[in-house]
Amino acid sequence: MPSKTLIDMRQDALAIFQSGLAAVAPGPAIRAHCRREGDRLYVGSRVYDLSSYHNIWIIGTGKAAAAMARTLEDLLEDRAYNGLITVKYDHLEPLRNVRIIEAGHPVPDDNGCRGAREMLSMAQAAGPHDLVFCLISGGGSALMPLPGEGLTLTDKQATSRVLLSCGASIHEMNTIRKHLSAIKGGHLAAAVYPAELCTLILSDVVGDDLDIIASGPTVPDPGTFQNAMAIVKRYDIAQRLPEAVLKYLTRGVAGEIPESPKPGATCFDRAYHRIVGSNRQCVQAARQAAEALGYHTLVLSSLMEGETRDVARVHGAMGREILISGNPVASPACLISGGETTVTLKGKGRGGRNQEFALAAALDIEGAREVVILSAGTDGTDGPTDAAGAIADGHTTTRAKAVGMDPWQHLADNDAYPLFERLGDLLVTGPTNTNVMDLRLVLASRA
Repeated sequence: MPSKTLIDMRQDALAIFQSGLAAVAPGPAIRAHCRREGDRLYVGSRVYDLSSYHNIWIIGTGKAAAAMARTLEDLLEDRAYNGLITVKYDHLEPLRNVRIIEAGHPVPDDNGCRGAREMLSMAQAAGPHDLVFCLISGGGSALMPLPGEGLTLTDKQATSRVLLSCGASIHEMNTIRKHLSAIKGGHLAAAVYPAELCTLILSDVVGDDLDIIASGPTVPDPGTFQNAMAIVKRYDIAQRLPEAVLKYLTRGVAGEIPESPKPGATCFDRAYHRIVGSNRQCVQAARQAAEALGYHTLVLSSLMEGETRDVARVHGAMGREILISGNPVASPACLISGGETTVTLKGKGRGGRNQEFALAAALDIEGAREVVILSAGTDGTDGPTDAAGAIADGHTTTRAKAVGMDPWQHLADNDAYPLFERLGDLLVTGPTNTNVMDLRLVLASRA
């Protein structure tokens, strides 16, 4: 098989990423699991006779919620329905009867609280002869904040900032969020009952754990206040959390605040859940695209977690190994991984986990002429920036130094954005209206 040039691989990396992205577009994802025949709507293993319900509601939250709602509206067609969803600012779609509230992410804001309150009211208004669709995708935890009794939005905002900076995983962050909320951790399902509930989910969580995606508003919560407090101790963040939050968790551990609904609770008797899209689908689509472009492929994992810099070095080392020995896969090679890494913030720069991944990997592959690494978020947003991620190669650090930038210093200050911006290597997609975590590619070709 002929070798690939550096230019070829950079172009191919972008094309492979786009193929992965297309595979998890909410519209096709929902239609792969839902179809309508007359008054019957088939969702996975369930059949809903739309003519038998007094009212139909559509509620939901997440970066992909608008695109999901648009497809569901098309499926419902002539049926009467109403609804409300919350999305990240600018993550919009034209909808007919479902109202959209734009809200803050990753730090929640007043709009998110307003949307959550209205959604909870809709859920409580649903009766035993009603059908409620709930659309859930990544970002929902921040976009649907409803503080528990005695807590404020300011408390939740401060807690979110601490969790985002301490290196906690999404599982750990959402375990705490669920136990500070009046709507997450199954509380929304409790409000919907006794209406029938159908939740469609686009997963942004490693392992597709239903109770972690958007903090599981419509599924049983196996976690406890004790679990949440254990995470606080693990990261030694008690002194950084608002006093009201620490007291709330302490009261929960003492049994003074009711636990979230658990498996077996009556409120889940009429609830059905279906994952319509996940990182695994994105990774497999990327693999197919890479093979079509002539690469030997190896999927490392769709469950990749850990500190971003450490994971990046492993990917970089594997790229260099391909050039030296042709292992673990023959050249031209494309290694693919998904999942979501974490960054422990120590500097004050701009960037996100994907840009930091690309920069750390660039330092590891410095001088490796024919290696390209791309890391990007499928939601189009990497950290608090307008970039989805970045692309790097064996020449990235040399180019950076030539324009007076110190790659090591930028990495130390969590400041990858300005470096890749200067080099023209940011990956900017704009809002993709989907979210299934990250996609990482390592392309390597031996001369």
